[in-house]
Amino acid sequence: MAYYSVLDVTPTSEDWIPSYLPVASKLVVKYGGKYLARTATHEQVEGAKKEAGLRIIIEWTSKENALAFMNDPEYAPHLKARTEGSVSHHYIIEAKDDLA
Repeated sequence: MAYYSVLDVTPTSEDWIPSYLPVASKLVVKYGGKYLARTATHEQVEGAKKEAGLRIIIEWTSKENALAFMNDPEYAPHLKARTEGSVSHHYIIEAKDDLA
């Protein structure tokens, strides 16, 4: 079953970004992920305002692959740099409809 990572990331520093992007991109592919969106072009159309500099959506082939990406030792220092250099929220969402 597919899973999705949905992130909102607002950098507080841009120092981490140049080294983060190539490693994260490589590891997303390694774990069967595919970027569906990585953009600063987004518009909130409902709810209390929740600002974010970037919205990112990654499709994964499984929850295990999503978590393996997050726990990869090569990713660890870059995840630390991102979380220290931004305000980030990351959700892993199963591709199913509980309300159907």
